[in-house]
Amino acid sequence: MTSFRSAALAAVGLAAFLALWEAAPRLDLVNPAFLPPPSAIPAAFAREVSGGAWPRAVVESLSHYVVGLGAGALAGIALGLASGMFGWFESLTAWVVRLLRPIPGLAWVPFAIIWFGVQPSAAVFIIAIGVFWIVFFATQGAVRGVDRDLIEVAQAFGFRGPLARLTKILLPAATPGILVGLRTALGQAWMAVVAAEIFGVPGIGARMMQASSLLSTDIVVVYMLTMAALYGLFDTGFVALQGWLLRWRA
Repeated sequence: MTSFRSAALAAVGLAAFLALWEAAPRLDLVNPAFLPPPSAIPAAFAREVSGGAWPRAVVESLSHYVVGLGAGALAGIALGLASGMFGWFESLTAWVVRLLRPIPGLAWVPFAIIWFGVQPSAAVFIIAIGVFWIVFFATQGAVRGVDRDLIEVAQAFGFRGPLARLTKILLPAATPGILVGLRTALGQAWMAVVAAEIFGVPGIGARMMQASSLLSTDIVVVYMLTMAALYGLFDTGFVALQGWLLRWRA
């Protein structure tokens, strides 16, 4: 009964939001050129699909997203594990981390253009940077949070080497924390996609900028909703994968 009530309230809230959005431009409270009503979005979506712009932009952005997310996540997990396991490595990289961590992903755009040109690899680089720090700190924190008693017991049973300690104790115990970081990174990577593509790399971000320059705000909204839908699909799939990987906790 509680779940039904929550779903009903959510539906009412969404309906109210859409009604207010529809009313604002139709009552001239907002210029429709600046904020199109939601009823205009399906037609704009149909035009983008029929013209081939939407599937092309989605495929291009997905390729940047997947490669950038994968590269940033792998680097974050690898260095996070090393930093969490070895005190000397953490000390060695401490000031490098403090120096680079506060730099936002957009600040790397000039270097991305210089190093890679206006190419997909530049977008992948920006996305990977945005993902890396989230996964790095999540992995480092998860490894540090492993119960020291588990490590001592593992050593007593002969798992003294770094590889044995990693595979038998640290990785299984740290996996829940790492997965939380990866789930956060899924959303961060989508936010980085637009930032990575606005300087001309083909994809959703570039298409949004083209549409906004022509005041085609209905097209902009189409791609905003597209990104929301794609993130929802990735997040739903990841939650299912997370539940399967952590089924031993049930």
